[in-house]
Amino acid sequence: MPETTVPPRGPSLRDPRLDVFRGLCLVMIFINHVPGNAFERLTSRNFGFSDAAEAFVMMSGIAAGLAYSRDFATPGRIWAGLGRVWGRAWTLYLVHLTVTAWALACAAVVVLWLNNGQLFRENEFNVLFEQPVKVLLGVPLLTHQFGYTNILPLYAVLLLASPLVFWAGRRWPLVVLGLSFLLWAVAANWRLNLPRYPQSGGWFFDPFCWQVLFVVGLLTGMATKEGRRLVPIRPWLQWLTGGFLLFVLLWQRIPMVRETVFPLLGELYKMGAPWFLVAFDKTYETLPRLLHILALTYFISSFPALRQICGKAIFRPLEIMGRQALPVFALGTLLAIFLQGVKHVTGRDLVMDSLLLGLGLGLQFALAWVRMNWPRAAA
Repeated sequence: MPETTVPPRGPSLRDPRLDVFRGLCLVMIFINHVPGNAFERLTSRNFGFSDAAEAFVMMSGIAAGLAYSRDFATPGRIWAGLGRVWGRAWTLYLVHLTVTAWALACAAVVVLWLNNGQLFRENEFNVLFEQPVKVLLGVPLLTHQFGYTNILPLYAVLLLASPLVFWAGRRWPLVVLGLSFLLWAVAANWRLNLPRYPQSGGWFFDPFCWQVLFVVGLLTGMATKEGRRLVPIRPWLQWLTGGFLLFVLLWQRIPMVRETVFPLLGELYKMGAPWFLVAFDKTYETLPRLLHILALTYFISSFPALRQICGKAIFRPLEIMGRQALPVFALGTLLAIFLQGVKHVTGRDLVMDSLLLGLGLGLQFALAWVRMNWPRAAA
């Protein structure tokens, strides 16, 4: 479409599916970030190869595509679009630094109030005491990221690069998609990554590999903004993705299926298949995890009735949390780190887990509700 025919920006109705599922991801991320609780067996990672992190990055890309793509398609708004996107990346960086500082404070509270220092020996906190000066340099440079705080740096880096996708994606979406998958394959095969410091190795979420989820999300959001789907609904694709999801579910829940199929992957590797095609590595978003989240996204989004279902009042709390994803994620991260320290003292206990997680989720919902309604009330 020539730029001169692009309509001006106007109001648009939000799709409740994006907010509801993003809120659901935040709930599952919070539960998974408190290891050893009685409810983590119910989260999505127990029923598929991917988990809530993949879904969150994918939906962040979709949300960015919906929010910013029109600026890059409207004459005279490109610089405004750059300012909005990079301004958001800067906000993410500042939130990450704030969460990092408060994460250390949460761990300190556990030490002082519960007299338990185990938390400072986990989640990369121990490096602060082993090499404090280097860590103080690594934190603002994003080369040292404490455990459970490392998804915001990934998001910020991907947003910084997104204007190129917005520009090229309007003109050559299939080329952009192909190059994104090529970068993923090259980076995964040779383990290309951004460096860590003062430790060796790379980021827990390799941006060169995880970008493929974000790019697919961006292109999906861009297409949705134009009133179309990136991948059309086809019955054969619904059957294919649904069948794959069922197979993965059986793999995860039935040991006999896993024990029968898993050795075949080993044989493929011995025959020369690249390691990232047969491994289950989260850092490099290897093929089984990637295929699962792509199949799940397509299958769920291919049923229009789900939009009406997600608009029901029963899903309103998740929708509210999803609409305020950044502050909810930040608070959830801090609460999760604090609760990790608490569980070192309390151990596994169904009643205590229910109380702690329920309180944590309640606080996150309260924050989201206040963020949505306070300005309206003040007006």
